[in-house]
Amino acid sequence: MNINRLKEIREDKDLLQKDIAKLLKTTQQQYSKYELGTRIIPLDKLNILADYYQTSMDYLVCRTDEKKPYPKSIL
Repeated sequence: MNINRLKEIREDKDLLQKDIAKLLKTTQQQYSKYELGTRIIPLDKLNILADYYQTSMDYLVCRTDEKKPYPKSIL
């Protein structure tokens, strides 16, 4: 995962690590480890971030450079 993408998208929104940590119901220290790449971010938290930033999980993990999220499927 491109760890800089998590930091860049957070900073683009003028948010602090503690703001995102609160959203993810974790500590700032834990979230910092996600950004540093010393801990792998769990899929459930990655999904929360994708919804929050209105982008795709693929964008957050650098599988695409397209910020626009995929359409939600209706099941």
